[in-house]
Amino acid sequence: MDEKELLKRITVNPEIFGGKPIIRGMRISVELVVSLLAQGDTVEGILADYPDLTREDIQACLAYAHAVIANDSLDAVQVG
Repeated sequence: MDEKELLKRITVNPEIFGGKPIIRGMRISVELVVSLLAQGDTVEGILADYPDLTREDIQACLAYAHAVIANDSLDAVQVG
């Protein structure tokens, strides 16, 4: 799955977490997933703790973080 397809999994809704980017409309933020990875949690550990997430969701969080840092286009992110 390419980065643009992954970014389609990220949504922004002003009514959820004050408009922070979330995964597929769920109440799981990109910030949380990136933070867990930064703290040393494994993908498998995150998937075990958050069974509604998929491996692609975690990849989407990393793709989002990369796009933000690289100043890439975030047009694929769905705003609700």
